[in-house]
Amino acid sequence: MNRRTWTLLTSVVLVVAFGLLGAFVRVPYVALGPGPTYDTLGLDGETPVISIEGQQTFPTGGHLNMTTVSVTDQLSMFGALGLWVSGRYALAPRDLYFPPDKTEQQIEQENAEAFNDSQTTAETAALRYLGYPMKVLVGQVVKGSPADGVLAPGDRLLEANGRPVTDPQSLRTALSDTKPGDRVQIRFQHGDEPERVADVQLAPGPGDQQTQGFLGVAAVERPDVDFDIKISLADVGGPSAGLMFTLAIIDKLTPGELNGGQFVAGTGEITPDGKVGPIGGIPFKMVKAREAGATTFLVPADNCAEAKAQAPEGLQLARVATLQDATSALDALREGRAPAGC
Repeated sequence: MNRRTWTLLTSVVLVVAFGLLGAFVRVPYVALGPGPTYDTLGLDGETPVISIEGQQTFPTGGHLNMTTVSVTDQLSMFGALGLWVSGRYALAPRDLYFPPDKTEQQIEQENAEAFNDSQTTAETAALRYLGYPMKVLVGQVVKGSPADGVLAPGDRLLEANGRPVTDPQSLRTALSDTKPGDRVQIRFQHGDEPERVADVQLAPGPGDQQTQGFLGVAAVERPDVDFDIKISLADVGGPSAGLMFTLAIIDKLTPGELNGGQFVAGTGEITPDGKVGPIGGIPFKMVKAREAGATTFLVPADNCAEAKAQAPEGLQLARVATLQDATSALDALREGRAPAGC
């Protein structure tokens, strides 16, 4: 074979090799893009996303859509480039979403737990906002602490050191003037059993600067109601649906349409006392919300700069730092006013 033939054959081999590498070799990146959006007032298949049993509910209208981000893994070089060139996706290092020290099963479990926590927190935030009574429960017990073997997760805390426990802060306040070695009484209730009183000797705290007595309990606030709220949404993880779940619960438990019958979408973590936290991937969430028909998007205050710079045309942004901000924005929409924007 002459030189020209050899050159041609070499070129073909290189092209084939590059094509195989591009098509089959995985790159250490994931693609982030618009994920599914769900109406928290509607159905997931044939099941209500939010159902309330044992308490009167009211008709709702319009939409209160939660939004998600899709994460596409196991990308080939050509696949990654194709998604990136489309302008609809962004590439990010895979290790950020799939840390090498964790299995995929562990990551899925963590995401599921975060999603379940967001549901519980949404219920607490909504019912607290509506004025329902609250109770304080043991969330976690530190192993080897004075509370270990005395209190258990789910126990109701009633009194500590002679002071009533009405919220998590009141427990901390009740122990603020103690020191290691002090004995205090804890009045609590385990399930439906009669109330108990335990005498506990406080220990030194885990921090070098902690001088007060250490009990070893993380307290959480939960609604003290006799009805059930169930959130049913499969294959969704993470905490960012908290705000929209909260608003949907409020809407179902109050007369009238909270959103004025309009198509509202949004995102944001929620705390039990109604603070709205920032989230990731808001450009993708806004894109999907607008494509689904949303005209207003509730944006966590700390995400406002990013959202304002990338908001799709026709999507009105409403800035929310608290649950009160979110309900005020919906009040404005219902009354034909513009909500406070980013």
